[in-house]
Amino acid sequence: MTKAEERGMKIAVYPGSFDPVTYGHLDIIHRAAKQFDRLIVAVLNNTSKNPLFSLEERKRLLADVTKDLPNVEVDGFRDLLINYMKQRKAHVLVRGLRAVSDFEHELQMASMNHKLSEDIETFFMMTNPAYSFLSSSIVKEIAKFHGPISDLVPPEVEQALREKNANK
Repeated sequence: MTKAEERGMKIAVYPGSFDPVTYGHLDIIHRAAKQFDRLIVAVLNNTSKNPLFSLEERKRLLADVTKDLPNVEVDGFRDLLINYMKQRKAHVLVRGLRAVSDFEHELQMASMNHKLSEDIETFFMMTNPAYSFLSSSIVKEIAKFHGPISDLVPPEVEQALREKNANK
C-alpha cells in the first residue's frame, strides 16, 4: 500500500485483552469492520493481568475467527495505546459498551486518550443485547468447571479453553 493510499484510509484500532475472544467481541469486530477501511484488532499484553492464554495464543485465536474479514488485521502490543496507534497511523479507537456500567470507565479512558493525543477519536459501539452479560472472565469461569460455553465463544476458542483446563 502506498503512503497516498494510507493517508486516505480510515484505520481503526479495537484494543483488548481478548482472553479469550467471545461472541461479544466478534459482534463488535464484525460491525466495526463495516465502518472502517481497516480494523486492527490489537491484543494487549496487560502486565496487571495474569492471562490464561499467551499473547501469541490470543492472536492466533483471533486470526482464526476473523479470517473471513479481509479488512481485519490482528496484532499485539505492549506499549501505551496512543503510541501504538500513532505507529499504526490509526486515528480511531473502537470500544464496545455492554451496559451503562461500562460507560463511566470508558469515558474516562477516552478523555485521557484524547488528552494524550488530540488526533485520536473514540468510537463507542453498543454491543448486541444478546451479549450484554458476556465477558471473558465469565467464560473462563464456566469453562474451568466444564460448563457449557458453545453459545459464548466460537468452536476454536471452546476447544482451546477445554485443552487449557484439561492441562490443569
